[in-house]
Amino acid sequence: MTSTLLPGQDLPTLVDDVVDFSKLIPLLPNAPAGWTADKPEGSATDAGGFKLTTAHRDYKKGEADNAPITSISILDCAASPDYVASTTQAWKDSNSGQDGYTRPVTVDENPGYENYENESKRGTLSVIVAKRYLVQIETQQQEAAALQEWVKRIDLKKLAEIK
Repeated sequence: MTSTLLPGQDLPTLVDDVVDFSKLIPLLPNAPAGWTADKPEGSATDAGGFKLTTAHRDYKKGEADNAPITSISILDCAASPDYVASTTQAWKDSNSGQDGYTRPVTVDENPGYENYENESKRGTLSVIVAKRYLVQIETQQQEAAALQEWVKRIDLKKLAEIK
């Protein structure tokens, strides 16, 4: 049985594989002044044909129990274009109220989604770069503006060029 592509559909075989996580790790930023950073980590997963590579790093400011914390992950989802499409499709809605907000955003011309909880001061910013990389930033004990400050520390243009 052969399948027919509709106009505008890409061949799923255009990207043979995800990049090695060692190419993603250098894009994780160093700790800003006053912060510490854990050693960056990377991994590769192949679960039933769903391939994914991840680079991750955690950051902390101070030693207190309620110290500000940030986690940054970069995932290569190239082997799963359906995941990328469904994720960005889910980012159309926005909502705001006393508790916080969820909203679509654009970061350097890349689609993204941001949510923030006022009481807990927790936020998440997710951005799809080059229709394959998911950059996810999670903050705790920080104001909402910190999400945008952290994403500016990542060279998204350089990430888009990695193949």
